[in-house]
Amino acid sequence: MPSQREVDDVKIRQQVDQIVEGIRTKDLESLKQLYATDVVSFDIEPPLQHVGLAAKSKNWATAFTFFQDARYEVRDLTLTVGDDVAFGHCFARLSGTLKNGTVTNGMWVRVTYCFRKIDGNWLITHDQVSVPFDLASGNGVTDLEP
Repeated sequence: MPSQREVDDVKIRQQVDQIVEGIRTKDLESLKQLYATDVVSFDIEPPLQHVGLAAKSKNWATAFTFFQDARYEVRDLTLTVGDDVAFGHCFARLSGTLKNGTVTNGMWVRVTYCFRKIDGNWLITHDQVSVPFDLASGNGVTDLEP
């Protein structure tokens, strides 16, 4: 019989799978169900932080306006699961066909998720998305692959 932490690990991985599916279908309502109402997100677009579910939802809604068809790929998801909190990190890539017909492979980003068990459900309370940058130029490096 699996331990509670093993069960929770599976549940959290299913949450990440739901993110992938929600982005593929551009289903903002299903994505909202995965985040705590007070989520704090350090996303790749300004400002430095986005606070609350409305701000996080606005980021996804903005991204969806650029895509006719969207794909989201997650690689190397690693989780550490406790009783009521968990964190994980992975690489992710948003790609697809833009509204103008251009196919884009997107770029790989680094993602960190922090989860909290709230009323028995694992919800994302914090996420951070970043790209490495070149110290000499100060520019983001967007052509790296995991």
